[in-house]
Amino acid sequence: MPTARAWSRPRGIVTLPERITPARLLLHPAGWIALGGGAGLLPAPGTFGTLLALPVYWWLLADLPFTLQCLLWLVLAPLCAWAAGFASRRLDRPDPGAVVVDETHAFLGMLIVLPPELFWQALGFLLFRVLDIAKPPPIRGVDRRTRGGLGIMLDDWLAAGLGLLLLALLQRLTSI
Repeated sequence: MPTARAWSRPRGIVTLPERITPARLLLHPAGWIALGGGAGLLPAPGTFGTLLALPVYWWLLADLPFTLQCLLWLVLAPLCAWAAGFASRRLDRPDPGAVVVDETHAFLGMLIVLPPELFWQALGFLLFRVLDIAKPPPIRGVDRRTRGGLGIMLDDWLAAGLGLLLLALLQRLTSI
């Protein structure tokens, strides 16, 4: 006789064991999103996750009106946080290195706001990576206090916001 748990699982739904490897996590849609389609399995996953935002922006968002770009970014935020939280629970770690959706989404937000020239995008990339790795205050404090998918995403959103402020200040001071 089937157990109650067997009866409660809909047919065709992919289920995963509680703790799995990052490569196996790619088999689930949320895992695929969280690992950036596999970018999180590469060496230096945070860097490759950040770089993933460039083709996403260029191919999908660059030609859209600014307001629509911002709206899509906002709509994707809860999906990304959910996927990051899902992967974190399955990998049984608070902020697994293989989860790169946080870097991708945060840098995508920067690309929407930055001038479209490659110079500004490259400078934004470098500054974002430095801030994401160094986690200066208040980013470090938020990273330590916030858990789950939101916690994984929040420190990167703050790094992107701080990066945009610093780039705006640089542009204002240097007139470039």
